[in-house]
Amino acid sequence: MKKRLPFPHQTQVPLSDYSTFAIGGPARFFAKAATIKAMQEMLSVAYTQGIPCCVLGKGSNTLFDDKGFEGLVILNRISHLVQEEGYFTVGSGYSFPRLGKMTARLGWSGLEFAAGIPATVGGAIYMNAGAGGQETADRLKYVRYINERGEALVFESRQLNFGYRSSPFQEMKGAIVEGCFELQPQARAREEQAEHLNYRLKTQPYKERSAGCAFRNPIGHSAGALIDACGLKGLQRGGAAISNQHANFIVNRGGASAADVLGLIDEVKERVFREKGITLEEEIRRIAPF
Repeated sequence: MKKRLPFPHQTQVPLSDYSTFAIGGPARFFAKAATIKAMQEMLSVAYTQGIPCCVLGKGSNTLFDDKGFEGLVILNRISHLVQEEGYFTVGSGYSFPRLGKMTARLGWSGLEFAAGIPATVGGAIYMNAGAGGQETADRLKYVRYINERGEALVFESRQLNFGYRSSPFQEMKGAIVEGCFELQPQARAREEQAEHLNYRLKTQPYKERSAGCAFRNPIGHSAGALIDACGLKGLQRGGAAISNQHANFIVNRGGASAADVLGLIDEVKERVFREKGITLEEEIRRIAPF
């Protein structure tokens, strides 16, 4: 049966255009949600019609398949922001680094580390993004969530079990639509935010096409240092390569496919395990075509 969607959408949209990796085949359906109500409708319709659904923010930390996605991709553009003293209630499609810069400029501390992290607020919560010993969950008060049926839920931060680059939302079907952060006044917030950004610019391939860190740091180790120690910087497969600047980044040097990236990931994991006896776990989220 031919699927019919009752909201504005496109078909056969190349996902490479919405991925920081610039990799990915076409989405069967593609729509933009600018409000919580729109996100509710889209998720509810997809659930009712049995259409696989994927919610996308900045497209970082994500690897789409070369075949694309045989379902509905929803581009999250929910970007409202309300400030009440030290509380910032933000739509999940709002830029996370922009939020960090703005709050620091206003003299509020807690999200300075967001500088340079290529994510939306929703993506940062989903991955519990962090840097410099700080994590998104540290300042999170509550999360508003729409489940796969289109039902609205609110989770207090204390109800949620966050971990290193993990959140309970990774095991749920639906979409984060809003987060509320509790920040503290800090005279040096702006300077600290600038320091975080300058460090990232100096140490990471910020201007190259990547999905961010490819692997999680094993306990007591740096994934980048392990990969570097195995002499893998610059290792290339097709158009994908290990960054010469930071070994925990896989970059698209031009025309890379998902198959190139996955082949490189497998080779790195095999070499690190063989030479260091440590199994690396991927941080990049793979999106299967079906």
